[in-house]
Amino acid sequence: MIFIIRYSIAYVLDLLLGDPHWFPHPVRFIGKLITFLEKMLYRFKCKKFTGGILAILTIGTTFLVSYFLARVSVILEIFFLYTTLATKSLADEGFRVCKILVEGDMEKAKKELSYLVSRDTGNMDVVQITRSILETISENSVDGVISPMFFAFLGSFFSVGGTSLALPFAMGYKAINTLDSMVAYKNDRYMDFGTVSAKIDDIANFIPARLAGGFIIPVAAFILRYDYKRAWRVFLRDRLNHSSPNSGNSEAAFAGALGVQFGGKTSYFGKIHNKPTIGDKLKNFGIPDVKKGIRLLYVTSWVAMAFFIIVSTLIKFVL
Repeated sequence: MIFIIRYSIAYVLDLLLGDPHWFPHPVRFIGKLITFLEKMLYRFKCKKFTGGILAILTIGTTFLVSYFLARVSVILEIFFLYTTLATKSLADEGFRVCKILVEGDMEKAKKELSYLVSRDTGNMDVVQITRSILETISENSVDGVISPMFFAFLGSFFSVGGTSLALPFAMGYKAINTLDSMVAYKNDRYMDFGTVSAKIDDIANFIPARLAGGFIIPVAAFILRYDYKRAWRVFLRDRLNHSSPNSGNSEAAFAGALGVQFGGKTSYFGKIHNKPTIGDKLKNFGIPDVKKGIRLLYVTSWVAMAFFIIVSTLIKFVL
């Protein structure tokens, strides 16, 4: 079975099944591995070095385990490729908070949102909640969709012992992303220990983030008849208005397409931060914007899938 067919099945599984809460997702096991290794390595004095060892061991172990899983059977490969994607789970999380807002239960909405974002949600109003949902969706359209696709298709060009490296590449990326979410915080504990993990994540997302903001999201906006021209303009103008070298790319394109403005006053761990703004404030955030953002997420995933299939086919045809 050729890779494009295998990956298409994985993509459809993601759209249909998402990430059921009862299911022991592979990322949870990666997280447990990180926690185990951190307990062993954090005790040593040179935190940057031991943090680098943590990253190498985590990514390497994930890569090797994924290779042997792919080697066992095509079915296992397809299944685990599906788990690297997060289109439906992202959409479901946004819809859940949105539904609670419609029902008028602000306290429950803020609690549900706190599971999705690292910012403080206790004093948020409807505008701040909807802004936070859209910022999360736009940022994670890269981490949860486009980057795993990018690495899966990249890995499909390589094989070892007749086994494609698509799954090891994609799952290796998930290990990188999980490391970034667990040990790359800029606080006293992780400032040095998480340095290598943060840098690897920045490098891994560099190309996918720019593909997302500069091409994939504007094309998705065009298909949906959103403002694709503003998506492109805001991407060029505001993509660097973010503490992350990558997150601003997708956020800028999303903000432009939806006609909203991300950034501004945001509370983290009790401290107010004035984040640079991204986008034009053509209107205040509202529940309909969340629904539009989720539609944009779905079409973005479809455009990304089509793009990588076309590019992969052309390259293999030339080679």
